[in-house]
This record gives sequence, C-alpha cells and structure tokens, in this order.
Amino acid sequence: MEAQKELDPPQPKDERSQSLILESMKQFFQHKLAVIGSVIVFLFLILAIFAPLIAPYGINEQSLGERFSAPSAAHWFGTDDFGRDIFSRVVHGARISLWVGFFSVLGSVILGTLLGLIAGYGGRVLDAVISRLFDILLAFPSILLAIAIVSILGPSLQNALIAIAIINVPTFGRLVRSKVLSIKQEEYVLAAKAVGMSRRRIVLRHILPNSMVPVIVQATLAIGTAIIEVAALGFLGLGAQAPSPEWGKMLADARPYLVQAPWTLFFPGIAIMLTVLGFNLMGDGLRDTLDPKMKKIK
Repeated sequence: MEAQKELDPPQPKDERSQSLILESMKQFFQHKLAVIGSVIVFLFLILAIFAPLIAPYGINEQSLGERFSAPSAAHWFGTDDFGRDIFSRVVHGARISLWVGFFSVLGSVILGTLLGLIAGYGGRVLDAVISRLFDILLAFPSILLAIAIVSILGPSLQNALIAIAIINVPTFGRLVRSKVLSIKQEEYVLAAKAVGMSRRRIVLRHILPNSMVPVIVQATLAIGTAIIEVAALGFLGLGAQAPSPEWGKMLADARPYLVQAPWTLFFPGIAIMLTVLGFNLMGDGLRDTLDPKMKKIK
C-alpha cells in the first residue's frame, strides 16, 4: 500500500491553479470595502456600456427655454447653460473616462512591463539606461509632464490618453524590474538555465507570469488615477474638446455658474469621485488578497 501511495501522481497543476484562484476569489469577496468598490465600478461599467439606452436625452440635445433648470423628475441632474440634460451627459461621460482610463493604463502596462523585463534581465548596461530613463520621467510631477506632452502633441482626448500612458510607464517598469531581479535568483529559474532553456523561454514561462500579480493590483489603482488625470486635462482645456461630455470638461464649462447653478458642477464631480473611489477600493482589496506581504502583515 505504501509503495502504491508513492506511485500515485501528484495533484494536477490545473487543479492546483483552480484551487488557488477560488481561494483568492473567496478572500476577495470577504473584503467588504473591496466588494463595495467592485459594485461601484460595475455600476459605472453598466452606465458606460448601455449609455444610449439609459440616457433619456441626447448628449447635445439643447432646450434654451430650460437653461439652468434645477434637478427635477424631467431632468434628474438638472440642465446646463445650453439646456442640455446633465444626467445624460454624465452617463455618456462614463464611457469616455473609463475608455481613457483603461486603455491608457493598458498601454502603460504593456510598455512598462516590456522595459521592466529588459532592465531586469537584459544585463547591467540596459538596466542602467532604462533605470535612468525612469528616473528622469519620475523627476517631473505627473500632471505637469502630461500637460507638457499634450501641449506638444496638441489638445485632444487621444493625445491626453497618450500622455497619461507615457507618464505611468515608469511606475510599471520599476515594479516589473524589481520583481524580475528577485525572481531570476529563484531555484526554478536557475534550474531552467542549467538544463539549457533559452532566455526567451525562461522569461515567458517563468519570470513574466510570476511578475503579474503586483502589476494587476497596480493597474487597478492606476485606472482611478488616470481618470483623475484625464479630468484634470479636460478641465484645463487640454483634453476632450467641446461639446464632449467628458467629466473634466463639464466641470470647466460649469465653473462660471457655481453660484447660479451649483448642480452643473456637483454631479460631474461626484461621478469622478465615486469612480476613482471604486477603483481604489477594488485595488486595495486585490492587493490584500494577492500580495503575500500584505497577508503576513494581517
């Protein structure tokens, strides 16, 4: 019997992976604030996806006879200086903010991960060059660097997306680099080198997958930051241009009417706050669930 037990195969890798995923999901959903954040993000995703069905009016549908109407049954969030329904514009604005937030962070993750892998596994010279590049970019306040990039490229939503992607690259690059420097000293990586596995295969099979957990956590938090940054650029006139219902642009357009019609600023501002809060809470929950260091602290 003992010999038979020794011959029994170990638990398949796929089953172990599924068990770890289920355990992580269970811990995540036990994190109350993370669940609240996930619900907030989910609701804004629903608004963004089904905006044409949810919004009762067109985003540029004007009714000058209803300028600055207070919130009512007809206009839940009131109207702006052109008589446009603010609720409809906030709903459609969710599409813009989430689109820019997701794709700018996706670009940052791809480029930052690539540079981080090269820096961590490409040798001292490449590491020194890329690390100095990261240091230079991080020496500037992120919003000022974004303003400079958009000023060069020209004000537009697409250029704002590019600027936000660029300023977040060093964050992901340094994160991946630090993980690579740690992982490449692990026994399984050294064993892979010893049996003659190619550098490319080692990176793709061992180093990259084991570097992704902190990247996923940071990406979730970075989406919230990106939404604030695109709103800031829109507020300064460097992001989305009129008549776009981007939240930052809505705040800029409503600024002269703060006393006369405070709801024109209140609802876009609340939308920004809730969306960023949702991603931050969700990111904190993912960090507590997936990061072993946080587990040890608790």
